[in-house]
Amino acid sequence: MTEIHGFHAHVYYNESTYEQAASLCDKAGERFDLSVGQKHKKPVGPHPCWSCQLAFKPEEFGNIVPWLVLNHHGLTIFIHANTGNDLKDHTEHTMWMGKIEPLNLDMFSPDT
Repeated sequence: MTEIHGFHAHVYYNESTYEQAASLCDKAGERFDLSVGQKHKKPVGPHPCWSCQLAFKPEEFGNIVPWLVLNHHGLTIFIHANTGNDLKDHTEHTMWMGKIEPLNLDMFSPDT
């Protein structure tokens, strides 16, 4: 079985939902043992929307994900495992809250 080293939850937003998303990310950072990334105001990496990354350890999954389910209030959140295989982590080892957005996967090699 593939080992999961951690998880990323990418909170997606736009200009009209930025404050809501920023508040959600900040509250998550205050409440849980996780790292809150930069609140990007442009698409970054494979993400088609503005986003902020929440990075956390596997043992925090059971605390953080249920809280996000109850508190995302319509924001889309893309969650993926970190196993070392970037392509699979962004296509197969995933969960979505809200609308599923198409990712730009061109940057990932099928061999990673």
